[in-house]
Amino acid sequence: MDAVDPGGLGGTYGGNPIACAAGLAVLEVFEEEKLLERSANIGERITGRMTELAASNRFSCIGEVRGLGAMVAIELVEDRASNKPAAALTKRWTENCVRNGLVLLTCGVYGNVARILVPLTASEAVIEEGLAILERSLEEAVAG
Repeated sequence: MDAVDPGGLGGTYGGNPIACAAGLAVLEVFEEEKLLERSANIGERITGRMTELAASNRFSCIGEVRGLGAMVAIELVEDRASNKPAAALTKRWTENCVRNGLVLLTCGVYGNVARILVPLTASEAVIEEGLAILERSLEEAVAG
């Protein structure tokens, strides 16, 4: 706080000792619990499973799987040749997921992207259950 020139601090939150202490505590937890590594591992697990499904003949509707850490997006298309967005299929998929016990959100300009953001505290069993629901629900959506 002593280093800031008069008028150089433009917010009520900047330099607040409690906010700074909280921020440092969060960074310490990230290091201690290896949360960045956890995020990367979760993301690799989800993108790996979804990429395997995309490569299978059962799910040629998966156009792209992309992500950053535990935040993953799965884009559904009517066919990979045209990459035409499959909004209706995506809607059926998300509805099936909810019916099967998993809340799945859509996003994207055409409403054909499913967004997954797994909590870093999710157990391996919960992640596996979610992946199984994603697969089963997509299978149901494709079947009509």
